[in-house]
This record gives sequence, structure tokens and C-alpha cells, in this order.
Amino acid sequence: MDKILQQPVIIISGLAVAVVIMLFATFARMLRKVGPNQALIRYGLGGTHIVHGGAQIVLPLIHSAQELSLELMSFDVAPQQDLYTNQGVAVTVEAVAQLKIKNDPESIRTAAEQFLTKAPPQRESLIRLVMEGHLRGIIGQLTVEQIVKQPEMVADRMRGNVAEDVAKMGLEVVSFTIKEVRDKNQYIENMGRPDVARIKSEADIAAAQAERDTAMKQAGYMREAAVARAEADQERVLAETQSLAKQAEAQKDLAVKKALFEAESKKQQAQADKAYEIQANIMQQQVVTEAVNVDRVRKEGEIKVQEAEIQRKERELAATILKQAEAEKKRIETLAEAEKLRLSLEAAGRADAQKTEGAAAAEVIRLKGTAEAEIIRSKGQSEAAAMQLKASAYLEYNEAAVLDKLLAGLPDVVRALAEPLSKVDKITVVSTGGDGGAGVNKITADMATMVAQVPALIESLTGKKISELMRQVRPLAPGEIPATTDNPVKAPPSGTPGAPASPVAKKG
Repeated sequence: MDKILQQPVIIISGLAVAVVIMLFATFARMLRKVGPNQALIRYGLGGTHIVHGGAQIVLPLIHSAQELSLELMSFDVAPQQDLYTNQGVAVTVEAVAQLKIKNDPESIRTAAEQFLTKAPPQRESLIRLVMEGHLRGIIGQLTVEQIVKQPEMVADRMRGNVAEDVAKMGLEVVSFTIKEVRDKNQYIENMGRPDVARIKSEADIAAAQAERDTAMKQAGYMREAAVARAEADQERVLAETQSLAKQAEAQKDLAVKKALFEAESKKQQAQADKAYEIQANIMQQQVVTEAVNVDRVRKEGEIKVQEAEIQRKERELAATILKQAEAEKKRIETLAEAEKLRLSLEAAGRADAQKTEGAAAAEVIRLKGTAEAEIIRSKGQSEAAAMQLKASAYLEYNEAAVLDKLLAGLPDVVRALAEPLSKVDKITVVSTGGDGGAGVNKITADMATMVAQVPALIESLTGKKISELMRQVRPLAPGEIPATTDNPVKAPPSGTPGAPASPVAKKG
């Protein structure tokens, strides 16, 4: 039963769907659509409706509709007959015009009234007739020269004159351009000949003037070049003369400089030779001084050794004799005190006790005197031994040692001479000029004179000349090592060359 009831429902549903599809298909066929370059003209029941770039329902049997193109129309405007200018010259003018239907509904309605049923060629033919008529009227008002030389002016006039007529057809002029202008009588060709001749003449004149200016400039340049060459030659000759003069002057200066250089070289060579001799003498003096110093150091070392030996002996004497004497003294004093105490205890009376005490005191004084005499005798023996050792050392001094002592004492002498000057607070110098020097120079000269007199003073006091003592100093033998306190080296035998004479031989 349910199945029987479901079958009619399915049939009804299928019919409904079919009806809906048919309705949509019918609506689609009735709906007319146009793009932005077209206009839909619907007429019939309800009047005329214009749709630009949209859609409209067109009911069958009630409405009719046609499409009108709004695209740009481009065609040539070239009348077959010749056009006469105001000069009476026949010319042929070819132009290109571009028009279109305006977008406003009124213009579309006007264009539809005139061109809706016409094909594009028919439409262009009607518009061309209007354009050619206006072009003929404009050409008749102008000259050939204006048409040829001012095509934009012609196009502007054409657009201005045609705009009103094409607006009545619902159109507007987008552009109008003159493409070509020609004539059969060669007017246009001959029109430029005067200008060509004039331009050619002007060109020839300009060329002649240019050649003239070029020739004049070339002549001026050649004259300037000749003047410049002459000036350059003069400058070259002057430069050569100056160069020769400078060369001669340079040669003279070179010769003078060579002479001065040779003189300076000889002077420096002489100074160098003299300096070499002076340096050799200084080195010899340094060698002699060094030998004296070595001998002095050796002697001083021996003296120090001897003094150390004396001090050792003194300490030994003090340790043996003096300490023994002091110990004996203390022992005697102790015995004396004990004896005094014993005598005091044994004494029977005051007189005997005093006598015994006096004897004990005398014995103590005697023992103290004996000890002190022994100490003095030991010290005297030690000092005598030291003096004897120093005397023996001084006997071995030669004249070189004496010279060393003298030279070592020279700074003290010079310092003593300059000491009074160092205590002067201020010196006022009054100079009157003169050849002998003045001012501070005089003071330094006096000091130098005083210092120079010190060797003479020493020679007068000692009776020995320093120069003779310097010559007697023995130089070091080849391979000989200077003697020191740590490395004493004995002098070579007196028979060897350069050995100093013994003190005994000098005394004899």
C-alpha cells in the first residue's frame, strides 16, 4: 500500500522539476545581455528601452530587441573630385576620420533612429558624405601653403565644423587627420623652389663666409704660429745662453768646491794624523798609567796583606800575652785578697793587722804594675813589628809608585785650589776690553793657569820631574797579566827587557 502511494509522489516531483527547468530555460532565452561596447534597443509593449552594458527581459510576442554597436568607426575621407583653394588651385586631400556613438541614452536613441537597420558600410557612406562636404568648404577658405604647412589647423577647423552635424546623428568626432595633399599642376612641388633657392643661396653665402672666416683664421693662426716660433727661438737662444752661463758658473763653483774640498781633506787628514799621534800618546800614557795602577794595586795588596798579618799578630799577642797577664793579675789579686783575709784573721792586734794589710796592698800594687808593664811591652813589640813591615813595604816602592801617589794626590790639590772660589756667593765682573781676555773668560783662564802650575809645584817640592818618572815606568811585557790582590804576579827578572831595577840597585 505504501509503495502504491509513493509512485504518484515521485511522478509529481519529477514533473515539478521539469517545469522548473523549463521555466529557467525560458527565462534564459528571454534575458538579453550586452557588453560595454554595445547597446540593446528593446521596443514593443511599454515603449522603447535602451540598455548600455547590461541585461533586459525580452518577452516573445510582446517585445523586440536589436543590438547597436558603440565601437569606434575609422574610415578614409578622400573626395573623388578635386578641391579648389581660395587661390583657385585644384588639390586632392586625403584624410582619416574616427567617430563613435556617444554613451548617453539620448545620443544612443538618436543613432538608433538613423543607423539601427543599416549595415556598417552604409553607415560609413552616409557619414563620409557629410565629412567630405565640410572638408570641401574648409579647403575653399584656405591657401595651398596653409593646407600644406598647417595640417593641424585644418584638422581643428574640420572637427569644429563637423561636430554639430554629427551630433545630430548621435555621433562624436574622436580624431581627424590630414593624410596627404597633392595637386596635378606641380604647384606644391614648385612652392618650395624659391625657398630652396634662397636656402641654397644662403647656404652658398654661408659656405663662402665660412671659407673666408676659415682662411682669415688660418692666416691669423699662421701669423700667431710664426710669432710664437720666433718667440720660442728667442727664448731657446736665451735659454741656451743662460744654460751655458750657468754651466760655466757651475764649473767654476765645482772647481772652487773641489779646491775647498781638497784643502779641507788635507786639513782633516793633517788633523787626523795629529789626532792619531795624540791618541797614540794618550794610549801610551794610559798604558803607563795602567801599569802604574797595576803596580800600585799590587803594592797596596801586599800592604793590606801585611797589615792584616800585623793585625793578626796583634790579636794573637792580645789573646796570648795580654790575656795571660790579665789572668795572672786576677790570680795574684785573688791570692792577695785571700792572704789579706788570712792575715787579718790571724793578727792579734790592730797594729799587726794594719801592717799586714799594708804589705798585702803593696804586693797587689806590685803585681798590677808588673801586668801593665807586660801589656805595654807586648803592644810596643806589636807596633814595632807593624812599623817594620810597613818600612819594608815602603822600601820596595819604586819611582812609579811615587808617581802614582803624586798623580792620585793631584785632584785633591786642584780641589783645594778651587775651594775658595766655591765659597764665593756672587762675582761682579767689570770688563774694559783688551786683547788679554776679560770677564768670566779671565776667571777660567786664571783657574787653568793655576791648575797648570800644580805639576811644577810638585816638581819643586819633590825634586823629581813627572815627565822623567813617566818615561821610567815599565810598560807591560807581551803576554804579561796585570797583578792584582787576587792574582799576584811577580815582576820579571831584572835582566829581562823592560824589568824595573831593584830598590837596592837604585840606592847604589
